[in-house]
Amino acid sequence: MSHDDFEIEPIEGLPQEPPKGERILWQGRPDWARLSIEALNLKWVMGYFAVLTIWRFLSMADLLPLGRAIGSAVPFVILGAVVCGLLMAVAYLQARATVYTVTDARVVMRIGAALTVTLNLPYRQVGNAMLDLRKNGTGTIALETMGDTKLSYLVCWPHVRPWHIRQPQPALRCIPQADRVARLLADAAQARIAIPQVQRAVLHPAVAAE
Repeated sequence: MSHDDFEIEPIEGLPQEPPKGERILWQGRPDWARLSIEALNLKWVMGYFAVLTIWRFLSMADLLPLGRAIGSAVPFVILGAVVCGLLMAVAYLQARATVYTVTDARVVMRIGAALTVTLNLPYRQVGNAMLDLRKNGTGTIALETMGDTKLSYLVCWPHVRPWHIRQPQPALRCIPQADRVARLLADAAQARIAIPQVQRAVLHPAVAAE
């Protein structure tokens, strides 16, 4: 597992040229609108300010004329619009700074708008992959890592499976055509893991002599 800051990328999303023979199967970014909803809870925030606006209007409707009662609720509308605009801006910047890469050997995630890091996840370090597919075709693919792989939930957020804090699972969040990407990833991982690993071993001299 490597975490590398990047300055110049030979291929967008990759800190260095892929090894000879490694093929890039897919590259993409999160859908920023879906990211704002799923990772930044945009709909919940909108609902919260809508409730505040209605509550303010109803509480003033019996005390003030209709026009002034409506005017008393306007600040909540403005504040809600500002907060929602900021959340959408954060989601847009996160999506633009992110590149997910699936090759026939690994998954590479270049993530982070302010602090940019690159996660390198060989398939032999991935124990399981889970797809959360939405009706519009976008979805999230979470990767359950194995071995000594250690990740920081805060550093990886929002590119992690929600609420898995103690054992963070890096995730390709809110990507278009997620089912197709999941099939590509599954086929590549299965093919890579099926390749036998040849390791050099020191034979006993008597065995080597034979």
